[in-house]
Amino acid sequence: MSTAAAPVRSGAVLADLLPAARHRYAVDAALVLGGAALTGIAAQIAVPVPGSPVPVTGQTFAALLIGTALGARRGFLSLALYALVGMAGMPWFAEASSGWSMPSLGYVFGMLLAATAVGALARRGGDRSVLRTAGTMVLGSAIIYAVGVPYLALSTGMSLSAAVAAGLTPFLIGDALKAALAMGVLPTTWKLLGRRG
Repeated sequence: MSTAAAPVRSGAVLADLLPAARHRYAVDAALVLGGAALTGIAAQIAVPVPGSPVPVTGQTFAALLIGTALGARRGFLSLALYALVGMAGMPWFAEASSGWSMPSLGYVFGMLLAATAVGALARRGGDRSVLRTAGTMVLGSAIIYAVGVPYLALSTGMSLSAAVAAGLTPFLIGDALKAALAMGVLPTTWKLLGRRG
């Protein structure tokens, strides 16, 4: 009998490793609901940024982890559910806000796209090494800002340079720390699962 670990199949994301072959749809639904709820909870970890209508929150980190762990389809559905329920009035956007009229709503739309993109990259191994995870998180963050910053400018009447100063620059250090955390957590999780495999 061999004690070597079986390799984790390629093309899988972490959620695919859950044992649930007979109840796949129920598990997928629970993962999507759980991802939306986790994003809503993480959004409540908020630190105001002086001079910016956008606080530092845990929701961007949650959105990127959810996309990476669940894959593009389930990540998209989780963030779509989060966005739609929040716009319908559930107070689970940053600082218990909700609705359509927030200047930070563009970041939520960006998170939806970012979760989809990082989920697709994770399916191609984008979360299995430190360097790949770094690239995946940087791309996800760039997508969030590419949607959020112009939306902030349009919704507040700021110039684009003022929106960059208020809605991007103050967040770069925090994003680097979140990426570093992901760079430790995701590849380590894959290594642990590969050993159990």
